[in-house]
Amino acid sequence: MNNTVICPGSFDPVTLGHVDIIKRASKMFDKVIVAVLVNMSKTPSFTIDERIGFLKKAVGDIENVEIVGFSGLLADYAKERGAKAVVKGLRAMSDFEYEFQMALTNKKLNPELDTVFLTTDSQYMYLSSSMVKQIASLGGDISYFVPACIHEQVFERLKITETRKDLSK
Repeated sequence: MNNTVICPGSFDPVTLGHVDIIKRASKMFDKVIVAVLVNMSKTPSFTIDERIGFLKKAVGDIENVEIVGFSGLLADYAKERGAKAVVKGLRAMSDFEYEFQMALTNKKLNPELDTVFLTTDSQYMYLSSSMVKQIASLGGDISYFVPACIHEQVFERLKITETRKDLSK
């Protein structure tokens, strides 16, 4: 039986929440394709090659995980790769509404494709790439939120390089 799944996302940057979902999926399925999206509606902080590199550092040692970049429709890509399901992590009800809509759309486009939702570990429920970017841009400590192996690269790219000015004067 083919137990190949796709775990898609922008991973801009990859967080410990992403790593948690990928590791858990790798224990449940024979093969996990981590698909880094090219999302035309977003301007990423990191190139697709950088994001793929971050993921390879963070989870590339997991034998049944493959990390790739892709653009286009996920439903078509899943069919092309022989994946039977999409794995998505959920943090809150707001995630569910969007992901449920995407799951139904993908099912319409590819009737053989199911979506598996994994609830995030409670320690990552509030965590998002956007939050990481905001904290880093203000010079905050992101070591609690991103894998140690990519921390420095992520922080250096995202931090504001200008000297902060006291605006109360």
